[in-house]
Amino acid sequence: MLNFVLIMEKNNQTTIFIADDSEILRNHLITMINEIKELKIIGYAADTESSKSEIKRLKPDIVILDIRMPGEGGIAVLKDIKQVNSNITVIILTDYPYPQYRTKCMAEGADYFFEKSTETEKLIDTLKKIKKG
Repeated sequence: MLNFVLIMEKNNQTTIFIADDSEILRNHLITMINEIKELKIIGYAADTESSKSEIKRLKPDIVILDIRMPGEGGIAVLKDIKQVNSNITVIILTDYPYPQYRTKCMAEGADYFFEKSTETEKLIDTLKKIKKG
């Protein structure tokens, strides 16, 4: 029954998966995103392997992804996402906004790149503008 509900909701809302090891940030994002009726958080993970497996299983429309987390890290998750489904929108949200990370992430297929400490509102604005394809 639960899978059916997720499928039904997925048809009406843009689905989001959060891959970040910071519980505080995840909870903050969940609170902010839950206020936007067109968006639905369908899962989250705090490490690389869980992120990869859950993204494959849940097939979200958007992934909010940190670069540094336990395991191989976010860039490995990004590569995996784009190999499995290049249509998933990937938003990098990081505390490491260095040019070399931005360049690497964009080269690997990231759609957006935001700094956690200064661009959270920009992230939310972007989420509101992304329409389910």
